[in-house]
Amino acid sequence: MEKKQIQKIIDVNRLLLQQFGIPKQNSVQPSPLDMLIGTILSQNTNDKNSYQAYKNLKTKYPKWEEAHKAGRVSIEKEIRIAGLGYQKSKAIMEVLNGLNKRFGKYSLDDIIGNNDEMILTQLTAFKGIGVKTASCVLLFALGRNVCPVDTHVHRTVNRLRIVNENTPDKTFKKLNENFPPKIAHSFHTNLIRLGREICKPKSPSCGICPLFDLCHYELKNSTSTKITEQKSFMLLDNI
Repeated sequence: MEKKQIQKIIDVNRLLLQQFGIPKQNSVQPSPLDMLIGTILSQNTNDKNSYQAYKNLKTKYPKWEEAHKAGRVSIEKEIRIAGLGYQKSKAIMEVLNGLNKRFGKYSLDDIIGNNDEMILTQLTAFKGIGVKTASCVLLFALGRNVCPVDTHVHRTVNRLRIVNENTPDKTFKKLNENFPPKIAHSFHTNLIRLGREICKPKSPSCGICPLFDLCHYELKNSTSTKITEQKSFMLLDNI
């Protein structure tokens, strides 16, 4: 990644911190396996439902060995609230099966000392585990300076022209080349918030975006004009 892109990441992080503040972090990091399964549950659902699904699963089966022995159908029953129960329970079983066969235990502790690239390779070797899920383990469970790329991060960093890629996995690879130190957590977390609240896939609220001056989104000026017009009409209605 070129120096100007690296500097733009730093500038974006600074502006997002001004807008949203420092994102909260867990006082105790989850284990890599807990984080991996939690991230599987978070796919294509909201935080509330994924957390409830994880809570249901851990309440029913406090140890992952117990969940494995219970089987996929039982896991699916506990995580139904998160949606895609069949696919997610299958992915969880693939991980638990793989760990049992590879390490003889239900833990990812043996990968902790490896470098980022090796851990990504090891985790994505499990069927149903993609780069985004694996990179969440690196950031949130292992504290690595790695920025996971979901649909929000992919959309926003491409609109900002930090990268110019057509898939999240390609964006992840390019974005994490020489990523600025110590800011991955705040950058990733606040960029997701920006994507959910302002930089939406359709009809983004460009006129109130803290990154307006840095953005290269083709439609940002027309979008901003529409927002300004809407505000003007609202003011007229109140006169």
